Amino acid sequence: MSQTNQNQTKNEIDLHLGRYEVFFKQRYTILYNINDVLIGLWFLIGSIFFYWEATKMWGTTLFVLGSAQLLIRPLIRIVHRVHFKRVQKDNSLQ
Repeated sequence: MSQTNQNQTKNEIDLHLGRYEVFFKQRYTILYNINDVLIGLWFLIGSIFFYWEATKMWGTTLFVLGSAQLLIRPLIRIVHRVHFKRVQKDNSLQ
């Protein structure tokens, strides 16, 4: 009987875990937005650096950095969705 109560308590914790999932959603959204801001900065600064011959190499470097960072965008989404699916799968087993 006490195990049933513990399982019910675990279900209540499960609801709390649902809030924890929302926290993860917000965390991934923040990471996604920070990544987008950095991409914009790299391309903006890189574009400005292209006005002068002395800073063209740095501009190119920032373009490459921004392009590489564009690969991070889908990776953040994939990690978020895989983690979210894993949590749902674990909850269905209980």
